[in-house]
Amino acid sequence: MSTSATRIRAGAAALAAAGVLFAAYPALRPWHDEGTVAGATASMSSAAHFFAMLGFILMPLGLLALRAALVATRAEPLALTATVVAWIGSGLVLPYYGAEDFGLHAIAGSAGHRAGLLSLVHAVRYQPLAMTIFAAGLLLLAAAAIMAATAVWQSHVLPRTSGILFATGLALFLPQFFSPAPVRIAHGILLAAGSIVLAGALWASADRPRAGAAPLAGSSAADVSGVAARYPAGQRIPS
Repeated sequence: MSTSATRIRAGAAALAAAGVLFAAYPALRPWHDEGTVAGATASMSSAAHFFAMLGFILMPLGLLALRAALVATRAEPLALTATVVAWIGSGLVLPYYGAEDFGLHAIAGSAGHRAGLLSLVHAVRYQPLAMTIFAAGLLLLAAAAIMAATAVWQSHVLPRTSGILFATGLALFLPQFFSPAPVRIAHGILLAAGSIVLAGALWASADRPRAGAAPLAGSSAADVSGVAARYPAGQRIPS
């Protein structure tokens, strides 16, 4: 197996794992009324947000594999842009999830009996700069997924529809926060399905020959190879 195929399959595996983690995040998170001290304490005692954090770390690796799969196609620059944008988006999202998973978890564990818990939670979650950075990161991730799906559609290397569910799932990541628990769990399943479908397409494409440089217009590959054989490197070709 070539190095390129190995990298593509490793990235596909990372993308599929990210999908499973995105589904596990809302499915395993306790859903309680966080407007009460008891409900907030019960919800924040879980470390389910860590699944989402791992997903956001692994997902850009899948887009890096997408770029490798589309190398030397007209869609490669767009796939590379999607990868870079996704990494920036993940970097902006992760601090907020860290505060949610570790900060609020610690607050709930040490101060869960105090009436001031809810005000502390509100201060952490709704700090203006933190919310702005988090929203910007999710919007960048949505843009990256749409670019990735567009690159898949344009490339003619992967099934054209293989990136649509993935792009839909990431585009809906920010709006789903304003939905009830069943909708958020369904969104996790949608994003998992999209990630796995795209990962499967990448895995299947790994052993296909990558596109190479095109010969000069009007010359066949046989003509080009014949010229190379007749005139070795360093010998001038007569004009």
